[in-house]
Amino acid sequence: MADMTRLNEEVKAKARTNRVNAKDALELVQAQFLARGASGIKGKLSFDEFSKGIREVGVVLQKEQEQELFKLFDRNGEGTVDFDEFIRAVQVCDGAVTVEDLTKTYNVKKHPKYISGDWSEAKVYQEFLKTFEVDGHTDGIVTLDEFMAYYAAISCSIDSDAYFDLMMRNSWGADLAA
Repeated sequence: MADMTRLNEEVKAKARTNRVNAKDALELVQAQFLARGASGIKGKLSFDEFSKGIREVGVVLQKEQEQELFKLFDRNGEGTVDFDEFIRAVQVCDGAVTVEDLTKTYNVKKHPKYISGDWSEAKVYQEFLKTFEVDGHTDGIVTLDEFMAYYAAISCSIDSDAYFDLMMRNSWGADLAA
């Protein structure tokens, strides 16, 4: 639990920095909500609730901009924003993972073939991305669907949340026990 608290604080701190550099309304809303931490959404947000919420976190837009932003959040077009839609919209991600994205989070220094000198850092990243590709389609970009399919298949072999957590930390080089 302490790790989650620290991770939440790290996300909030990074989001506060990102608010200053936001390029558009979506980036500003993402940063503002993430800066408040993981407090969650209960039920679904109507446009009016969404509009009130973004104003409460300091994002002031014209009504047309709010409506456009709401449509981005309302992925299924039902006229409301549920928790999953909200989380997907505030996650700072373009929906795909590239080698460039990996260089920010994945630690190749522990990979056996990197250690032995058989593979370069770039080769480790490329091979890592290939594990997510399906049906021989290797374009160096992992889409959300490819990512979800990969982890759905892996989750079948994981006995507990603790083991999954350990596996992810080891795989991603995340040393959160400071």
